[in-house]
Amino acid sequence: MVIKKHSGPKERGRLVALAVFLSLLFSLLVARFYQVQILEGDKWVQAALSQHQSVVSIPFMRGSFYSNTSVRPNHPEEEQPFVVDVPKFHLFIDPDSIPDPVKGKMSREIAAQLKINEKQLLPEFQRKSRCRRIAMWMERGQKETVLRWWEGFAKREKIAKNALFFHLDYQRSYPFGSLLGSVLHTVQKEKDPLTFQSYPTGGLELAFNSYLVGKKGKMQRLHSPRHSLDTGKVLEEPQNGADIYLTINHYLQAITETELEKGVKAAGALGGWAVMMDPDSGEILALAQTPTFDPARYSEFFNDPELQEATRVKAVSDCFEPGSIFKALIMTIGLIANEEMKAKGRAPIFSPDEKVATANGSFPGRSRPLKDGRLHHYLNMYHALQKSSNIYMARITQRMIETLGDNWYRSALEKTFGFGQKTLIELPGENPGLLPTPGKLHPNGKLEWSVPTPYSLCMGHNILVNSIQMVRAFAAIANGGLLVQPHLVRKIIRKGTKGGEPEVLLDRTGAHAYGAKRVFSPEIAETITRGLKYVTKEGGTSKLADLYGYTQAGKSGTAEKIIAGIYSKQHNVSSFVGFAPAKNPRFVLLVSVDDPERRLVPGVGRHQMGGVCASPIFREIATRSLQYLGVEPDDPYGYPPGDPRRDSEKADWTKEIRELKLLYQKWNEET
Repeated sequence: MVIKKHSGPKERGRLVALAVFLSLLFSLLVARFYQVQILEGDKWVQAALSQHQSVVSIPFMRGSFYSNTSVRPNHPEEEQPFVVDVPKFHLFIDPDSIPDPVKGKMSREIAAQLKINEKQLLPEFQRKSRCRRIAMWMERGQKETVLRWWEGFAKREKIAKNALFFHLDYQRSYPFGSLLGSVLHTVQKEKDPLTFQSYPTGGLELAFNSYLVGKKGKMQRLHSPRHSLDTGKVLEEPQNGADIYLTINHYLQAITETELEKGVKAAGALGGWAVMMDPDSGEILALAQTPTFDPARYSEFFNDPELQEATRVKAVSDCFEPGSIFKALIMTIGLIANEEMKAKGRAPIFSPDEKVATANGSFPGRSRPLKDGRLHHYLNMYHALQKSSNIYMARITQRMIETLGDNWYRSALEKTFGFGQKTLIELPGENPGLLPTPGKLHPNGKLEWSVPTPYSLCMGHNILVNSIQMVRAFAAIANGGLLVQPHLVRKIIRKGTKGGEPEVLLDRTGAHAYGAKRVFSPEIAETITRGLKYVTKEGGTSKLADLYGYTQAGKSGTAEKIIAGIYSKQHNVSSFVGFAPAKNPRFVLLVSVDDPERRLVPGVGRHQMGGVCASPIFREIATRSLQYLGVEPDDPYGYPPGDPRRDSEKADWTKEIRELKLLYQKWNEET
């Protein structure tokens, strides 16, 4: 007989408690599941993904600079870069995923691959990190070599393949080497770690940095032993910087730099610079200097005090006394004065054909009389430009001062040619120079303008100009009286991503004379041009600037350098500025030679004079440039003696030179 026991109250209580506990536990699990999956779902998804994925930046390409290939007529414009960004690679390692016993061997083999010191490499492997950069700016070929080695090494040593990876970056490259180096400048190798933006060192890179910069993209990268860390899904395409199309032509720049360097060496000078500009548009076609700056070696230049000077664009940043090249501008001011007097119903200041006494060099305020290179009893304006007479210039200046006053004279130089003001050319560090002002004091407390100042100015002394100002002034003579705006940039274009339409940010290509204003009449320009044509012919001071087969007009000048605040009799800046052809000129060209060797050239003259050392450089640059531009010779008989093409009777300006010479003889040799 079986006796059946019934559960007691105590047993039932335990069962109930267990059921309640299990119910509560299940409810808590459901609640937690709801919190994790629903309320905090995004948070934990991101946390999970962060262990396997990350968003990294994609570098952009900085904008490029392009040559002006449209300067030659009937030639299609094509893109010829002065500087471009080329892809390079940085090598990284993940030290935490590399076994300690393998680190030494791996660092040795990588050091051998890259030909670097292992002692510099090994400490990077010992760091507690998931990402260390061990090499920069590797070529694509170097990258492929390292990857081939790494594939076998990682397999043998059982290392995750993504323990070594590459990042793409872009580095400045210069197809023409140091050509235009001081104008372009460069960017430093190290970039901003957050924005990937480069740090410009100067020049156009600095002036147009806001256009050249781009915007980094985004890429989703998967963390997996089998997944390369330098690939992934692109979330946002990078935006490259805008491209800048310059007014400078690479071929004209190469001609100018080559001939300038040759000429400076021949002159035994410290250096030199040259500026070529289209007189109608204000476009700078070439801007050269020697010694030059090599952007690819920028650190050498900035760390060496002797090389730092080459990093400046001297035509913009350095001012000098122009000397006798200024005389053509003084004669222009004289003709402007004539027109003002005529408008007032008064007699003109002078006539270009007038016989002016030039034997006496005494002028108000000067303790010593002015002198010319040789004694001239009488000259007209054409003689004065041809012979570069100081006394004639001062005599005409005296008439202007006595008739119109100092303030008018000073104002005419400023308003007509813009001296004392920046040209606003698109380069940093432009020096506005110095045009003395009546009543104003120098920092040393002395008056800028005194009684003899006008007579110094008329010879190109007591005034400081930069080379862009001087080229612009002569361009006004060449183009018929328009003061143009010198500029280096034709257009700026930001290309669209993935074939999108490009965005035009700036376009000056349709402007015939960008920013031009009329400052004197075409008749004045024609008269001054006529005078400047005598300078490079027989009887002139710059016969070495005569272009064979072409007409030209120009003026040489020689000024003493200021050293330690004192004019030096032993050091000069010698220049020649002119334009060719004389009618409808294709360009204005200034050549300046810094401190040429002082010596006598038999049958030619003193070597340090601008007509001797700078004129031949002008001739070589101008001749080669006209030929490149396809300009037909407009003086087919104007060649030197012995050349079969020469015909002295048919050559340009032969009759005019003969007549001017006879007049000079009549006025001087019979006196």
